[in-house]
Amino acid sequence: MTPQSILLGLAAGFVSAIVFASATAGPLLSRMVLFLLTPFSLYLAGLGLGFLPLLIGSAAATTLILLLSNPLTALVYAASEALPAIALTRMTLVAREEDGRIYWYPIGRVIVAAALISGALSFAYLAVQGADVEALTKAIRPEVENFAKSLSSVPGGAQALGEAQIGEMTSIIVASLPGAVSLSLMLTALASLWLAGRVTLASGRLARPWPDFSKLELPLGSAAVLVAVTALSFTSDRMWLLSDGLASALRLAFALVGLAVVHHVTRASPWRGFILAATYTGLLILSRHAILILALIGLAETVFHYRNAAQRSPGPPS
Repeated sequence: MTPQSILLGLAAGFVSAIVFASATAGPLLSRMVLFLLTPFSLYLAGLGLGFLPLLIGSAAATTLILLLSNPLTALVYAASEALPAIALTRMTLVAREEDGRIYWYPIGRVIVAAALISGALSFAYLAVQGADVEALTKAIRPEVENFAKSLSSVPGGAQALGEAQIGEMTSIIVASLPGAVSLSLMLTALASLWLAGRVTLASGRLARPWPDFSKLELPLGSAAVLVAVTALSFTSDRMWLLSDGLASALRLAFALVGLAVVHHVTRASPWRGFILAATYTGLLILSRHAILILALIGLAETVFHYRNAAQRSPGPPS
C-alpha cells in the first residue's frame, strides 16, 4: 500500500463524514440525497484502492464524527455506513483460483449479505426503541403531532389534523417503519456499491469483471430464511416488528432476481425495450406490488431454476 493510497483513503473517509454530517440538516430532499451518497466514497476507495485504504477511511470518518459530535452518532455511522461498506466491498473483491481459472465471489451472495446486514440494523434500531408496537407508537406520535402542527402553521397550509387522523397517520408510519429502515439501508449500500463499481470500471481500476445482471441468482438457503422470517412475523406483533425488516430486505433481494429473470427472458424479444420500460415504470409507480410480484418470480427461480432449464431445453422439432 502506497502513501498515496493512504492519503486517498483518509480523504474518502473525511468526505463520507462531511456528507453524513450534512445529511442531518437542510431540506428533506437534499438530506435524502446526501444520506444515499454518504458511503459512496468508502465504496469507491475500497473497489478502486483496496481493502486497507477502505479500513483507514472508515476509521478516519468514524473518528472525525466522534470528535465533532458524540459517541452515539459515531456508533450509528460506524454501524450503518462504515461496517456495511467494509463487509460488502471485501466480499466483492474475494476470489479463488482453481484449474487456472479465477472464480469471483457471487454477487448474489453479496446482495444477501446486504439484506442480512440491513435486517440486523433494523432489528437493532427497533429493539432500542422498545421492540413493542405500543412503545414505538408512543415514541413516534409526538413527532407526527409536531409535523402536523408545522404544516398547519404555514400560511395557506393544510388544516389542523384531529386526534383520530394523527393516530391513523402514526399507525401507518409504525406499520411501515421496519421495512422502511431496512430497505433504505439496503438500497443505500447497493446503490453505492453499484455506482462505485461503474466508476472504477470506467477508470480501469476494478479488479473483477463486471457481472452479468441477467444471470443473478441467490443461494437456496436464502429462500428458506425468507419463508421462516415471514412465518415468524405472523406469530405476534412484537415478532412482526422485529422480523419485518429482514423479510422486507430479503424480498427486495429476490425482486432483483426476478428483475434479472425479466432481463434474461426478453433478450431475444423484439418487445424487450417496451417490456423493460413497463417493468421499471411499474416499480416506480406501484413499487410495493411490483416488488412483491418480482420477488415471487425470483423465489420461484431460486427454487426451481427454470431459467437454466429453459436454456437447456431443445428447440421445437423441425
